[in-house]
Amino acid sequence: MSIFYEKETRNFCVSVVLIILFLFVLETILCIYQKDIIQKIFVSHDQSITAALLENGVSEKIIAESLTNTTKSPQSYELLNKLGITEKTDSRFLPFVSDFQVKSKTFIFLITSVFFLLLAILIIIFLYKRDQIYKRAIQTVTCYTKGDFSSKLPQLKNGTIYHLFNSINDMAAALKSKQEAEHKTKEFLKNMISDISHQLKTPLAALKMYNEIVLDEPYNTETVKIFTEKSSSSIIRIEQLISSLLKIARFDSGSIEFNKSEYTLNEIVYQSINELTTRAKHENKEISINGSVKDKIFCDRQWTAEALSNIVKNALDHTDAGGHIKIEWKNSPIFTQIFISDDGSGISTEDIHYIFKRFYRGIVPTQNNNTSGIGLGLPLANSIIEGQGGNITVKSELNAGTTFTLTFFK
Repeated sequence: MSIFYEKETRNFCVSVVLIILFLFVLETILCIYQKDIIQKIFVSHDQSITAALLENGVSEKIIAESLTNTTKSPQSYELLNKLGITEKTDSRFLPFVSDFQVKSKTFIFLITSVFFLLLAILIIIFLYKRDQIYKRAIQTVTCYTKGDFSSKLPQLKNGTIYHLFNSINDMAAALKSKQEAEHKTKEFLKNMISDISHQLKTPLAALKMYNEIVLDEPYNTETVKIFTEKSSSSIIRIEQLISSLLKIARFDSGSIEFNKSEYTLNEIVYQSINELTTRAKHENKEISINGSVKDKIFCDRQWTAEALSNIVKNALDHTDAGGHIKIEWKNSPIFTQIFISDDGSGISTEDIHYIFKRFYRGIVPTQNNNTSGIGLGLPLANSIIEGQGGNITVKSELNAGTTFTLTFFK
């Protein structure tokens, strides 16, 4: 039965059995004790009869025959009846029987008292331990209801109650996980709102200023044209900012599902730079591609192309006119790697550990710190690659260029 799986219950039952066995031993001792008492009573009784008969001149032979005789006769029954000695005679009038009764009752009372005392002590100990377990469970569950999941109910023992404790601990773990998830969600929303608010202040303030300038000089065509173009740039910046923030928010909330399939690396790379070649040409920068057209990669095409595009944009932002961005890849049985290198300004040692942090623009001044990036391209690229089970590493030297390595494990 399952109730015997529990150690305390099992020990209690074993103790009860031992007490019962102890009672049997005492009863055996009682039987031996009663035998001795009866024997002494009969010997004492025979001695009294013998003494009375000897005093009345009865021969020893007749006394011996009388004491050892086992036959009964009607005359003996009538004589004893006249003397008031029958089976219904009250034991108080039979000294030897009364003495035996007193001694037997005393011994039985002692045996019974010892048995019930041991049983009572055992039950009290068992109930006390149970009460302590229940009190601890109540305290722990009370802590759970208050949001404190630091303590746990005992669950490393067998038994139904410990199975119950195990289920309660599982429930507490689920509640703790839910609490932590809710806390993370609140922190995420708080940080996201703070980031959006902070990042929108500058372009919105610029838009407000440009609008006021245009309103002040509505008939100055040149002024209207200049500040309309600046307004358009600010609007584009806001759109990029909101789009990137929404994408990162989707990654943080776990709502992105990657639709992976097998594609050639060549088509992924060309898709990623499709909208950047014109910019590179306009800025007098070169983007070159080097890799086998047969090499393939298992990934989400759209998201991977966006990650590559963000890294190439970063390279363009930090490369001067006449610079060169090179995209290469290689396949192995274990992984596929894509290398994006530039010969731009590079990243300082102080900055390289923070480049995947949102809105990070660098703490060491360089000639390219004033680029138009919003500081979300690399964090988004990192989320995309890691979301597909890969990783991004970077090597850079200040004023000597940077290489990003994207690794996709097979």
